[in-house]
Amino acid sequence: MRLRPVDSGPEEPAAGGRHPGWPARLGPLLVPVGRVALRPPRLLDGGAWSHVRTRDRAHLERWEPTSTVDWADRNTVLAWPGQWGALRGMARRGQALPFVITVDDELAGQVTIGNIVRGALRSAWIGYWVAGDRVRGGVASVAVALATDHAFNVAGLHRLEATVRPENAPSLRVLQKLGFREEGLFRRYLDVDGAWRDHLCFAITTEDAPEGLVARLIGSGRAQRP
Repeated sequence: MRLRPVDSGPEEPAAGGRHPGWPARLGPLLVPVGRVALRPPRLLDGGAWSHVRTRDRAHLERWEPTSTVDWADRNTVLAWPGQWGALRGMARRGQALPFVITVDDELAGQVTIGNIVRGALRSAWIGYWVAGDRVRGGVASVAVALATDHAFNVAGLHRLEATVRPENAPSLRVLQKLGFREEGLFRRYLDVDGAWRDHLCFAITTEDAPEGLVARLIGSGRAQRP
């Protein structure tokens, strides 16, 4: 029997329960750097989001899609309401499950389950970024584990995919440690950091983690319940 993820469950189901799993608060779990949890993005997150994104440009920009808009402009406080509104709209339509990652209640990144397809496929992708001062503290592993368990248990999905550049060693370690399997190489898959970049494709299905990823982290000693 699969364990439920460490969360407080959906706060309010979407209209008619058509889009299970949103909104929700997940966690917390304890890692050496603090209490890691996931929650829906808020309009008031703009200041903290902009501060982290602007400060960590060198850490983040090389892994993100190419844009004609300068990094400073697209990560200003004034850019957040548009992003927040887009994420909120996709969540309300059942197309995504967007979360802010917090460490001790402070914004430390984002994790998003996107391009949700239901019916016979019940699949989505998962993507994430973590603040530069949190990359080696187990934060990303907990965030992905919480989101994956929630997607499989509460949101009713069957498969999640993640694509990562082969050079992105920290993200590769997160996925491999959690049990995502490598399925192949996508040649010139995304326009990232000014060029078409190869990406490795990783995936996980409910059959690959019957006990849940949170249970794996706790069992391996990489995280604890509060």
